[in-house]
Amino acid sequence: MTTDHRPVVVAVSEQCVPEAALAYAVQEAVRQGAPLELVHAYDVVPHAPQTGLDDVARAERIAAGALQVALERAAELVASRVAVRGRLVRLPVVRGIVEAAEPARLLVLERRDETRLARIATRSTTSGVAARTSVPVVVVPRRGPHGPLGRVVVGVDVPERSHAILVQALAVGAARGVGVRVVHTWWFPGGYDDLVMSRETSEAFSAAARVQVEAALAEAVAEHPGVPVEVEVRHARPADALVEASTGAALVVVGRHDPLVPTGSHLGPVARAVLREAACPVLLVAPHPHRAVRAHGHDQGHDQAPGHRAALLV
Repeated sequence: MTTDHRPVVVAVSEQCVPEAALAYAVQEAVRQGAPLELVHAYDVVPHAPQTGLDDVARAERIAAGALQVALERAAELVASRVAVRGRLVRLPVVRGIVEAAEPARLLVLERRDETRLARIATRSTTSGVAARTSVPVVVVPRRGPHGPLGRVVVGVDVPERSHAILVQALAVGAARGVGVRVVHTWWFPGGYDDLVMSRETSEAFSAAARVQVEAALAEAVAEHPGVPVEVEVRHARPADALVEASTGAALVVVGRHDPLVPTGSHLGPVARAVLREAACPVLLVAPHPHRAVRAHGHDQGHDQAPGHRAALLV
């Protein structure tokens, strides 16, 4: 049996202390007995060649000051229950966070509530990091209630390929003592939906899809019996259904997109929309069962093979 020393990492910036993300990260670090690491990535673009060294020194002072403020706040929340450390990374922000979080068990990001135009103009750091990292990510909205308010919601796309995601959601539900709501929807793109979908067709799709979802769920429930489970199968846009279900939920669990090459984006359109719009924290996990070797805070009795990162998080 190996000892897991990987930290829970939370990204900070010079703008303000990410209170919502920090509170969530502290909760998870304490729950899992893991060190908490605060990472501040910053980039320096000199205004002119003659001012380059001054610009670098000024940026370092600002970054160090912002990290120190966040560390002091983290120490208050942790109250000596786990180790807290900080790390400055001088790289472009998205790349810096991705590289710094590479050995983490969980990366926690705070989502700023911006207009669509602002997101286009500035590009979302949250989406950029989530699209590139292979580490499980929780995105916490800056505003709104957080914590174990209600059930865990899990989105299921292709039922037969959703075992690891379902197991993860059930593990979270078991650890927090809450039920799990499994959401599976379908929608025909473009104008085909109105042409194809009638009431009779919708009911037939629902019945067939429910059989597939419940078959996949049966295997996952065997690993976490006793967790109350509700299955919702209906005709709707997947992202809209999950965002709607996020209201009052403790957590939404979605699977990351698995690109054919390592440099591809790990975000599909549904996951991207849910990360951007959900009312509660969203956990983005890998969909591969063979990587799921440990549930955070719940030792499964298996050693983790070198080079493989656990997909199960609580």
